[in-house]
Amino acid sequence: MTPYFAYGSNMLTARLRARVPSTRPVGPARLDDHALAWHMAGPDGSAKCDIVTTPGAMVHGVLFRFDDEELPLLDAAEGLGHGYDRETISVTTPEGEAIAALAYRALVHDPERSPYDWYKGFVVAGAREHGLPDDYVARLEAVPATPDPDPERAAANFALQDDPSPA
Repeated sequence: MTPYFAYGSNMLTARLRARVPSTRPVGPARLDDHALAWHMAGPDGSAKCDIVTTPGAMVHGVLFRFDDEELPLLDAAEGLGHGYDRETISVTTPEGEAIAALAYRALVHDPERSPYDWYKGFVVAGAREHGLPDDYVARLEAVPATPDPDPERAAANFALQDDPSPA
């Protein structure tokens, strides 16, 4: 099973499972010497999350595992090669275990964009679902967001956040 570190919208189990059906959460993890940035230039005109090397900083996220043959599904969802690039990183569990996991880094940045409200909702809901630290969740909640100009896309994404079957 492939280990994967989610730090953005994919932290919400229902969101990731809709993309990669065999997804199973392992639990919280952290990525040291990195910061969370909301600057990935999404194809819908909004900002998505990214991880940026930043000495002394830390990104909280969720470690998942999924069937190896489903990796192309996640690559497609992440726009491998034009949205994000995939790499192997080392994350640390709450027990102090270092685990090699896949993660995605943005290829195109635009710091002038902001996330849509539903995207930010995925990130915050995923952080809450997996019990990430309260101060970290509060920082996620404080990120300014913009309403999506496409009401159908917004409604579909908000509906997925209300999925009652996270695990």
